Amino acid sequence: MIVYEKKTEKSFDVALEDLKKALAERKFGVLWEMNFKDKLQEKGLDFNKNFKVMEVCNPPKAKVVLDRHLEAGYMLPCKMVVYEKEDGVRIGMMKPTSLAGIMEGMELDDVAMEVEEILTEAIEAAI
Repeated sequence: MIVYEKKTEKSFDVALEDLKKALAERKFGVLWEMNFKDKLQEKGLDFNKNFKVMEVCNPPKAKVVLDRHLEAGYMLPCKMVVYEKEDGVRIGMMKPTSLAGIMEGMELDDVAMEVEEILTEAIEAAI
């Protein structure tokens, strides 16, 4: 599975704020965020579920990746998602180890694993 995802009983807004707090506690900042619900409705499309995408980054970890292989910047920053489904709210991410695996020969497994562990901890803390 290329994603890591957990269901929470929290509301969308509470889950989102709790994830941001958990990320900040782990020295990851939110660089950008967008709710597809708002964007699609703005374009006149009927979409009524919250689906927020956030790009998150830890600058020292990003520097390690970029110092090793500049082209690995295609994977940066990490994307995390909070969204609503019929049966509740989910928090998830693309696994950094999965992304590093497709960047063959770049020797990023150690930093990808480290980042994945930190982001997994943040998700667990937010649920």
